[in-house]
Amino acid sequence: MTASLANDTFLLGHRQVRRIGYGAMQLAGPGVYGPPKDRDAALAVLRAAIDAGVNHIDTSDYYGPYITNQIIREALAPYPDDLVIVTKLGASRTDDASWVPAFSPEALIQGVHDNLRNLGLDVLEVVNLRAMFGHLGPAEGSIEAPLTVLAQLQQQGLIRHIGLSNVTTAQVDEADKICPIVCVQNQYNIVHRGDDALIDRLAAAGIAFVPFFPLGGFNPLQSARLDAVSARLGATAMQVALAWLLRRSPNILLIPGTSSLTHLHENLAVADVHLDDAAMAELNAI
Repeated sequence: MTASLANDTFLLGHRQVRRIGYGAMQLAGPGVYGPPKDRDAALAVLRAAIDAGVNHIDTSDYYGPYITNQIIREALAPYPDDLVIVTKLGASRTDDASWVPAFSPEALIQGVHDNLRNLGLDVLEVVNLRAMFGHLGPAEGSIEAPLTVLAQLQQQGLIRHIGLSNVTTAQVDEADKICPIVCVQNQYNIVHRGDDALIDRLAAAGIAFVPFFPLGGFNPLQSARLDAVSARLGATAMQVALAWLLRRSPNILLIPGTSSLTHLHENLAVADVHLDDAAMAELNAI
């Protein structure tokens, strides 16, 4: 573990986690459906991440479905004391691998028990409610009913903390009236910056923001400019995009996913990528 990775932390719920974590989505098969081609390789990546100091894993039972959580349990249980596993509810998979909303009380309750069983846990540390009102990103719609169900499960001791995923600012406002929120997980990167104000608001409140798709939404010109900065710094485009996120705000937690040991170590090396003011200005201009 590098000193940079070990010392750079933020509060997630009541636990300090290192700001570079691991997203388990790519451990499932193509299209995040079915088993991986190489289960042993998936197990090895998870164990290497923990050995390198990662103590925040993002997952969901609808990855596979069930596959990634079962692999996490096989690879890592009994879990390290400092490991925080964050899962998501609000969606399910159909036989044709489609993603569909699963917001009913029955689906949410079953989802909590499925996650507990597949991960081999007595309590889920953090459960994110993923809003499924839009196909391409956040869309307005009330989350009061499903979030109330999760809050009740929290009161029963099955969930320790609750977060949100794929949500609008209005939905964050709505959630604040129902239960404490410890993290928000939305698409965000150098060129997809609609959540700038939300990130700053969450940072002021000590709430984590977890961006996904760090290279999503780039057009060819934007990608070329990122590649140019990356080449000058001697890093990959992914490393620079992740380093920009780390510097953007101290409450941003990264969950880059990979099924490759090589890419895992490249992602963790982002802790030692230094973006000076000039590089930040150039990236911000993209």
